[in-house]
Amino acid sequence: MKPADRTKTGIVFNIQKFSINDGPGIRTTVFLKGCPLHCRWCSNPESQAMAPQVLRDAKKCVGCHHCVEACPAHAVTLDANGALHFAPNSACAGCGRCVRECPAQALEVAGERKTVQQVLDVVLQDRPFYEESGGGLTLSGGEFLLQHEFSLELLKAAKEEGLHTCCETTAFAAPDVFDAMLPYLDTLYIDMKHADADRHKKFTGVDNALCLENLAHAIAAGKDVLVRIPIIPGFNDSTDDAERMAAKLHEIGAPRCQLLPFHQFGENKYALLGRTYAYRDVDALTKDALADTVALFRVHGIDAFV
Repeated sequence: MKPADRTKTGIVFNIQKFSINDGPGIRTTVFLKGCPLHCRWCSNPESQAMAPQVLRDAKKCVGCHHCVEACPAHAVTLDANGALHFAPNSACAGCGRCVRECPAQALEVAGERKTVQQVLDVVLQDRPFYEESGGGLTLSGGEFLLQHEFSLELLKAAKEEGLHTCCETTAFAAPDVFDAMLPYLDTLYIDMKHADADRHKKFTGVDNALCLENLAHAIAAGKDVLVRIPIIPGFNDSTDDAERMAAKLHEIGAPRCQLLPFHQFGENKYALLGRTYAYRDVDALTKDALADTVALFRVHGIDAFV
């Protein structure tokens, strides 16, 4: 087997240590930028664009406009009303100069280009915790499959180091891309948003055909798969929605699923990006509110839990 290319680079927006909800045991979760889905309820909107982005806390900004002068790419501008605008993607190189030179510390960059080895150096710092708890490395996003070349080399390098590997994914990728990852993944957490293709596309921007095809393939291949379903008010929280999703999971042979109640943890990030949050005024759900949905899935032979 060809050794991993540890010089391969990707864009990472967070490396979270001591994660206990992103796979078995204690883990380090690496969050990659870029996602082909644009779910209206997304709690990590800074993960959607592939390129680095500048987040601005308007409450901290003192209006000195030093960031405009500091930006070498002229990607920070003022409109006629004196409001700041940070150009997306190509105009901003993500150099972070505006962040470093902001006197009020009102800015931060989401996304930094790193090599496989740079990421692995951080991950391996907690090897004793993985060995004690059965944990390891988890790739998340965004959608880690969008940066599939970098992700594959990182997974290969992790296996070379003897680490347990896991991913959190929508499984929205070409089948050959998805299949290339499977030999290097011990556990897969795969999202299911909805059983209906049209409704899935309306709320996420893509239909669910590839997601379901790859999910079914991973299960058929005997991989350790946990299906996770975010329950979103007004999208997939009706009894009919649950019936259809449970039936689909039974059809493709999924043995278990986790229901994730809608929350508002990412609301503030939309303001930092200058975006409007579609679910701003929607109440969060409690675990108790999903008791009937759990029972319905179990009737269909799916070991559901919250």
